[in-house]
Amino acid sequence: MTYPLANSSWDEEEYEAIRSVTESGMFSMGPRVAEFEQAFAEYCGSKYCVMVNSGSSANLIMVGALRYRSNSPLLPGDEVIVPAVSWSTTYYPLYQYGLKLRFVDIDINTLNYDLAKLERAITPSTKAIMVVNLLGNPNDFAKIRKIIGDRQIDIIEDNCESMGATFEGRQAGSHGIMGTFSAFFSHHISTMEGGMVITDDEELYHILLALRAHGWTRNLPKVNKITTPKSDDAFTESFRFILPGYNVRPLEMSGAIGLAQLRKLPTLVSERRRNAETFKAILTDYPFLRTQREIGESSWFGFSMIVSADAPFSREQLVASFNNHKIDVRPIVAGNFAKNEVLKWFDYSISGNLPNAEIIDGAGLFIGNHHYPLDEEFGLLRLAIDEAIAAGSGT
Repeated sequence: MTYPLANSSWDEEEYEAIRSVTESGMFSMGPRVAEFEQAFAEYCGSKYCVMVNSGSSANLIMVGALRYRSNSPLLPGDEVIVPAVSWSTTYYPLYQYGLKLRFVDIDINTLNYDLAKLERAITPSTKAIMVVNLLGNPNDFAKIRKIIGDRQIDIIEDNCESMGATFEGRQAGSHGIMGTFSAFFSHHISTMEGGMVITDDEELYHILLALRAHGWTRNLPKVNKITTPKSDDAFTESFRFILPGYNVRPLEMSGAIGLAQLRKLPTLVSERRRNAETFKAILTDYPFLRTQREIGESSWFGFSMIVSADAPFSREQLVASFNNHKIDVRPIVAGNFAKNEVLKWFDYSISGNLPNAEIIDGAGLFIGNHHYPLDEEFGLLRLAIDEAIAAGSGT
């Protein structure tokens, strides 16, 4: 018996989608990617979706799109607020575009922004807030919008861990000017590798299309928001470059698989939410372990646990017991990212201090959630926690 961090949600439908691509002989980005983009945008209640090869690439072109828009572009030296706990590629695109990061502490209960500290962190230089919905849990966007008020501050969302979560009836990822998603193996849907950016802004959509593929005009409509109308002569238009872009295109297989996975997504999320109710009930027997408090409707990417100072074991002892029982366990994302060595390359500041991020860094961990009932896995979880208690007390 094992309790893995992630497991496949594929069945014959996904393998048939792969076969349909291999039989077509077209492997690079094509009509299935376009069909998936349209379907995913509709699922999110958004006008536009651009699929790329990973959630990290989605963050990269999202930040890039703000640099190249016509009005109020995000320029080198501009300040962007970020949470102190997230994944590395939440931060790297901001650094790569020469932006100044301002780290803010998280709420120890929700694992998202501490909203009081977020409000205090905003300065006259703040141009954007990177909102990260951690481990499936959306932020309180109503309060964030109230904090911003009438200031010209953009909300951009890193929703790579929270596909299918909702706040006030709207999909997480759709509350800002752009939002990103991941379809990596361990996430809510899997297209092998894959990521998406959604937006309602047509200019940003056209910039995203150009940045995704070499910065050329080929994938733009004839009349677009970022350059002069395209020539009707395909030869002269073939290699016309307008932005310093990338090649982060997805494979056609990823689009085909995504269509199959998207049809299953509502069920995948509902099963994860059902498991979460059981998990929270289990933790009532272990009050020295805390999990995240839900905002809106979480899609429960995984189950966090914070080991209280008065727990009968240390985090190290709990991790050892999990390892002994073959329960995959990880830190809560990257812990307090502001203490990583990579920050020597960053232009950044820290608003106040980061005590909750430090607690997460020293006492936090998370285990997986899945799209099927976890009755046996939760039995193993109880056994591992009980043995950690016994080891901690020396019995």
